[in-house]
Amino acid sequence: MSHPTHHSISYIEFGVTDLAAARAFYESAFGWQFNDYGPEYAGIKSPSDDPGDSDGGEIGGLSTFAAPNADGPLVLLFSTDLDASVDAVTAAGGTIVAGPYDFPGGRRFEFTDPSGNRLGVFADS
Repeated sequence: MSHPTHHSISYIEFGVTDLAAARAFYESAFGWQFNDYGPEYAGIKSPSDDPGDSDGGEIGGLSTFAAPNADGPLVLLFSTDLDASVDAVTAAGGTIVAGPYDFPGGRRFEFTDPSGNRLGVFADS
C-alpha cells in the first residue's frame, strides 16, 4: 500500500446512526469490508488488486461520532506536518472547529473553509 500524499484527499468519513445496520448495507450493496474499532467506528478497507495486501489499509470510515449529513460525508486530507497544516488553514481564513486531537493511528483536526464546508486533516503521528 502506498503512503498518502501531503494535503491530498485521503479518507472519506460517513456519519451513521446505527453502525451495524450501515455496515450490513455497504457489505450487501457494494461488497465493502471493514476494520472494526469498537461499537462506534468501522474503517472501510481499501480494495486492492494485490492479493498480498492484507494490512487493512483504509479509504474511509463509518462513524457514530458524526451525525449523518445529507450534504455529504466528511472529507479528510493527509498531512505530513499537522501543526503546520493547522497554521496554514488558519492563515488562509479557515476556522478550526475540532482538535487537533489524538485518534487511533495519529492526530487530526477539523475545520470549515470560508464558505462553511467542513473538512478534516490527519497525520499518522
